[in-house]
Amino acid sequence: MKTVLITGANRGIGLALTKQFLAQDYQVHATYRSVSTSQELLTLEQEHQRLQLYRLDVTQYDDVATFAKGLPTIDIVINNAGYYGPKKDQSNHIGLGHTDPEEWRRVFEVNTIAPLKLVEMLYPKLQASSVKKIICLSSKVGSMTENTSGGGYIYRSSKAALNSVVKSLSNDLTNQGFTVLALHPGWVQTAMGGPNALISTQTSAQGLFSVIQSAQTEDSGRFLNFDGKALPW
Repeated sequence: MKTVLITGANRGIGLALTKQFLAQDYQVHATYRSVSTSQELLTLEQEHQRLQLYRLDVTQYDDVATFAKGLPTIDIVINNAGYYGPKKDQSNHIGLGHTDPEEWRRVFEVNTIAPLKLVEMLYPKLQASSVKKIICLSSKVGSMTENTSGGGYIYRSSKAALNSVVKSLSNDLTNQGFTVLALHPGWVQTAMGGPNALISTQTSAQGLFSVIQSAQTEDSGRFLNFDGKALPW
């Protein structure tokens, strides 16, 4: 039975991915940060013996190291946990001239640093697998080419940096049999994406699952949409 680890699985895309992998007979290890926002996930654990949950803040690296050591061999890791940061400040401002440096640091910590640290700590567990897939959920807003509207300095830069991490990981690990991908989940109806988004979490998760399943080492280092189409860096 193949094993997947999904971070930030308590809601939105993470929860939908958890359900998708369970439906495909995976052993799923999933993390969440807050009990109060994880009731559906906690209920799901009671219904599935193949689901193991862990309360974890992915930015607490000593805790992450202890957590990683206790895991079995992991075939696929999905860095899904993410943080958008402020959409408006206390004065109802956002954008140029109103960037909050503390929030910027927090967004980078969650979206860029934590995914790399998790991969570093999970490396022995991934190395022991014959699958060796590292998936980072990124965003088209992190694409330099796609940025034609400006703004979004904090979130955009964190995802652009994550894309750079993915590219470097692919250069370092592909010759060891790893497949490393940056995936855009689409504009999804979540707390982050908002009610006007174009697709449901289920549609996104189904597409992401298909891309992850079909990806081979020759795809390593690519930036792909949830439907498998290539995206520009």
